[in-house]
Amino acid sequence: MPLLVMKFGGTSVADLARIRNAAEKVRREVERGYDVIVIVSAMSGKTNELVGWVEATSPMFDAREYDAVVSAGENVTAGLMALTLQEMDVPARSWQGWQVPIQTTSAHSAARFIDIPRAHIDAKFAEGFKVAVVAGFQGVSPEGRITTLGRGGSDTTAVAFAAAFDAERCDIYTDVDGVYTTDPRIVGRARKLDKIAFEEMLELASLGAKVLQTRSVELAMRYKVRLRVLSSFEDTDHNSGTLVCDEDEIMESKVVSGVAYSRDEAKMTLLRVADRPGVAAAIFGPLSDAGVNVDMIIQNISEEGFTDMTFSCPTNQVMRAEKAIAEGSAAGAFVYDKVVVDDAVAKISVVGIGMRSHAGVAATMFKALAAENINIKVITTSEIKISVLIDRKYMELAVQALHDAFGLEKAA
Repeated sequence: MPLLVMKFGGTSVADLARIRNAAEKVRREVERGYDVIVIVSAMSGKTNELVGWVEATSPMFDAREYDAVVSAGENVTAGLMALTLQEMDVPARSWQGWQVPIQTTSAHSAARFIDIPRAHIDAKFAEGFKVAVVAGFQGVSPEGRITTLGRGGSDTTAVAFAAAFDAERCDIYTDVDGVYTTDPRIVGRARKLDKIAFEEMLELASLGAKVLQTRSVELAMRYKVRLRVLSSFEDTDHNSGTLVCDEDEIMESKVVSGVAYSRDEAKMTLLRVADRPGVAAAIFGPLSDAGVNVDMIIQNISEEGFTDMTFSCPTNQVMRAEKAIAEGSAAGAFVYDKVVVDDAVAKISVVGIGMRSHAGVAATMFKALAAENINIKVITTSEIKISVLIDRKYMELAVQALHDAFGLEKAA
């Protein structure tokens, strides 16, 4: 039988009525002749509740027990989904991560896949079962302990199963009906994309778009898993939503496909850093060890043996970054005068595979921002994106201006 993977996020299974609605979509695919692997998240709000209980019980918690607790939400949803399908006369059974078994590394709360053996689930399909409902977000370590993949890990679970089982497609059901050119809450004219390339989706996800988890897109691109993003709350067919696919499947695309933003960014500058070979490694090594997610990096021209080093990071990591810098300097790894922090900036990015073959994207972007009197603090580029840091108070204005400048409300 052809096989589909269908993933339902927390809002899609928030209560029994929504679980039934999701089960109806699964039943329809079974009637079309598919075997189906369903990946489920915890019911909306349940993971946060479980995390709260852990933190209230043990502020310095054991990561192994944390995973044991927070993975329970997906187990409940999987069982309820299987029961609902059985009530619809659809042969289904639920699977927890350890029962498959989903083999992962031992990095609790940030585990990565090692292997997903097919034998047990394939055997159930051979017996006549039509649906395997698998708890997302979890697995089992080589030591036999329950692990979790980090927030948003159910998306990654779905893509991994689609790759392991050679699925025809992986459908991600969520509370939006596809991928848009930008956030429709900011730009009312934002347009839903019919198709988007893996590389574009990966950039948008990493730059702040919340539709898909970044690791899931990385995995889909590596294994060429065709993803479809669509709404749980609308009647859908196989042409609904947005297809995330190889760029060869996209006949013609606009130069820029979307505008992404990240609101909670900070810009940190080390003034008068002693300029010598290895100084960048001396600064960013301790930041990496401290778990600081450094993004944009700019080094000024050296004068009199000193330079300034600027980088961006999430605002909630500023204190951690300051501590790592102070400790690195105290250990003699590098010398600087002081750190200047601007924690009121936002990152705005334009993304598109068409940038590879078209000139003038940067000029259009900078002119649009200048026309709104928006000052650019930092610029970085890659083959298919341009990102800038600006004052956070201008974020929505910048997104609107760039969406208009590149005509994203119109189809290609």
